[in-house]
Amino acid sequence: MNKQIAIFCGSSIGVDPIYQASAHEVGRKLVANKYDLIYGGGSIGLMGILADEVLSLKGQVTGVITEKLHAWEVGHNSLTKLHIVKTMHERKALMANLSDAFIAMPGGIGTLEEITEIITLLQLGYHQKPCGILNVSGYFDTLISFLDQMVSQGFSTVKSRNLIFIESNIDNLLSKMLINN
Repeated sequence: MNKQIAIFCGSSIGVDPIYQASAHEVGRKLVANKYDLIYGGGSIGLMGILADEVLSLKGQVTGVITEKLHAWEVGHNSLTKLHIVKTMHERKALMANLSDAFIAMPGGIGTLEEITEIITLLQLGYHQKPCGILNVSGYFDTLISFLDQMVSQGFSTVKSRNLIFIESNIDNLLSKMLINN
């Protein structure tokens, strides 16, 4: 059985075409490495590009979306499986339960909230699943700096900081996360 990787990313495409190219590349790498995609279930933005890439290569894609977002017609209708839940809390909990690992790609406040919650749960010992950030074209540089500042100012530990794998290349990130099938 393939490993399930949750990817948190934007419902927008961003201003730099490198973000779209990265979503295509990540989709190809997931399929090539026999990983299934778990994601927010959207058909728009980087989420849609990523899901479409995996599907075009005959990979498996499971989406988890809220009733409200689905009603806004942003849900992807061609997925391998689509879970429709009532709340964002249910959405994140189901994605966490379905997934063997988590990666954040460029996105907005929702992406930031999703990855920080899952990293917090890892730090507190609620799961032992690897968490990574794909730092496409330096997108997360200021966040990385802030994580380091948390340590230097005594609000986090080096051990907690080192729980987060950060790479600018998806192959390196997957390798560091040691997500083996």
